[in-house]
This record gives sequence, structure tokens and C-alpha cells, in this order.
Amino acid sequence: MSLSPKYLAYLIRLWREGDSKSWRATLQNPHTGERRSFSDLATLLSFLEEQTHERRTPCQQQDDNHHREGGDKQPTHK
Repeated sequence: MSLSPKYLAYLIRLWREGDSKSWRATLQNPHTGERRSFSDLATLLSFLEEQTHERRTPCQQQDDNHHREGGDKQPTHK
């Protein structure tokens, strides 16, 4: 059983290239210098979830999609 770390530090750089609507990112570990590149924010977030051993439930993902689409009501969960 792997324990989740209590502290992580990263330097994250975000940018858009040209007229692109999607964000690109690099993430650098300041302790090791290791650098990773991401072609979109979803991939970056997925990596961070892996590092923290966090996984979004389908219900949480539905909430995120709802907010992105400009919904003004909170979905109900049973």
C-alpha cells in the first residue's frame, strides 16, 4: 500500500500558442529539475491526480462539465 505524499511542489507554466483556444503547460519539479510537458489542461490535471492519488468520481466530473457549460444550477446527487 502506497501512502500519499504530504507535500508536493511544482512550477507550472501555462500558455496558448497562436490562435489556439487550448492551454499548454509545462510542470517542473524544483527539487529534481524534472520537467514534463502537457498538450492540454486535462492531461496536466490527470497527472496531478495520479501524483496525489486523487481520482475524480464521475459525479465530480459531471459537476465540472456543468460549470464549464455555464450551468447555474447545481446537479443533485443521491
